[in-house]
Amino acid sequence: MSDITEFERRITAALERIGLGLGGLERVDPDRPDPAEVEALREALESERSANAQLNERVKAIRERQETQVARLDRRAHEMTERAESLEAEVERLRAVNARLRETSAALRAANAEGLGDPAAIDAAMAAELASLEVLRAGDRAELEAIIADLRPLAEGGASHA
Repeated sequence: MSDITEFERRITAALERIGLGLGGLERVDPDRPDPAEVEALREALESERSANAQLNERVKAIRERQETQVARLDRRAHEMTERAESLEAEVERLRAVNARLRETSAALRAANAEGLGDPAAIDAAMAAELASLEVLRAGDRAELEAIIADLRPLAEGGASHA
């Protein structure tokens, strides 16, 4: 019987050594990941996902701001084009009226050189000069409106910051 107890003791000791060996194998097994390492990788992945989401939000905000600014600049370019066309039309009208004024002035000078005081030529010259002044005034008004339109956003921006 003493042999059986000795065998039992030896078998138990062997099983304990096997158990310890298997425990060591589990820690060394390359196919089995380390739970601490897995958790660290998960945290790193989550951190990167969070950073990526923040970057995406920033890109979206920048894109929206850029689109707003491009739309504002397009609107501004359209307004400037309209103003330039308006001023160009006023300049063209002024040129036409000034050409008519030169013609009537030349006719009036010719009539005065001959000693003829032609009332129709005087009336035509006065009408042409009056038309020239009206066109000049309209051109000045258009130029002032353009200046006011340029200053209005600055004044409104200053009022909103006050």
